[in-house]
Amino acid sequence: MSHRHDSGISADSSGLPWHGRELSDTDFADDDGRPDPAVLAALGAALADPSSETEAALLRAVAGARWLVPIVAIAVDTEIHDGMRTEGHSEMAAVTLVAPDGGRALPVFSGLTALAAWNPQARPVPVTADRVAQAAVGEGCDTMLLDLGSDQATVLRPSMVWALAMRHEWRPAHDDPVVAEGVAAAVAAEPEVVTHVLSEGAPGAGVLRITLVLPPGLDESAIGALAVRIGERIATDGELRARIDGLTFAIRPA
Repeated sequence: MSHRHDSGISADSSGLPWHGRELSDTDFADDDGRPDPAVLAALGAALADPSSETEAALLRAVAGARWLVPIVAIAVDTEIHDGMRTEGHSEMAAVTLVAPDGGRALPVFSGLTALAAWNPQARPVPVTADRVAQAAVGEGCDTMLLDLGSDQATVLRPSMVWALAMRHEWRPAHDDPVVAEGVAAAVAAEPEVVTHVLSEGAPGAGVLRITLVLPPGLDESAIGALAVRIGERIATDGELRARIDGLTFAIRPA
């Protein structure tokens, strides 16, 4: 059962960060709560110069770091009697944030200072990157928010969350051999396409651009229908969907 508040925050009232698997602070008995300097450096570099290279470096730092999941107290079994609100007991629950469009995000923090600045009442639960990403996927979160509310606040896109959860190295879609193979198969079903080229749609935006090289003579509607068919083939491949955050097409004459 989940409770959604007017603030846009929803919390799992089970009191567990994910799916009944209790996390013990003793897993990080020597943790002093300070952020990993490599993470802070990578966050700063990615924010100062967004690119696939700085993002890849950030994901490598994130994957090797400890993260703090905020756990907060929420009231459950709340009732209204004669216009008066009666609170039931409280439980500790992980926090997810819900955007106006329904997208869900899991906030995580690199250290105690960043967590306390966001919510001083939140209890920090230390977790490895793969486990927190698995939690995000299990809770239906599209993204992870790193150090929310701080100067280094950063969003990890769905492909990044999936790579962390699967313990795979993250690569930008245009430089991912699995994506290249899948897109090639989707394009091969269209005999009109002479060739195609993969490139980055926009630095730091996670968009894959597929440039289709087409012979002259195709009208706009035929080109549009061709692109839609290719896009649908890519969308029905679960592996490709997990590795591609956004897709755009460009056309070039043969």
